[in-house]
Amino acid sequence: MSIVRRSLLVLCALTLAAPSWALDVQPYSASALAAAQGAGRPVVLHFHADWCPTCRAQDKSFDALKSEPGLDVTVLRVDYDKETELNRALKVRTQSTLIAYHGASERARLVGQTDVDAVRKLLKAAL
Repeated sequence: MSIVRRSLLVLCALTLAAPSWALDVQPYSASALAAAQGAGRPVVLHFHADWCPTCRAQDKSFDALKSEPGLDVTVLRVDYDKETELNRALKVRTQSTLIAYHGASERARLVGQTDVDAVRKLLKAAL
C-alpha cells in the first residue's frame, strides 16, 4: 500500500472517530443564536467586555474545557458594551454573565464566576 493511500486511510479514520463538534466559542450574532435555539442545540451566551478581568478569566476557563469530552456546547461571546438591547431583554446587568440554554429554554445563569468546575456545571446544564 502506498504511503499516500495509507495516509488517506488514517485521515479518514481519524475524521470518523472525532466528534462532530465540541465546546466551540464564537462571536455572538442574532442569527447564530436563533439557529442554535431553533435546532434545540445547547448554547451559552457569554456577556463579555474586553476591559473586564473577570471576563478574561472566564475565557481561560472555557479554554481549559475545550478538550473535555461531552461538552458539545456552543458559546456565543456577546459584546456587553454594544448589545445593550439584548442585555436589557435578558435582564443582564453586568458583564461576565453566562446564560445557558437548551434550545430556547434557559437552564442556568452565572454572574462573575470564573471557577472551572462552576463553568463546567453551567455548560452541562445546557446539554
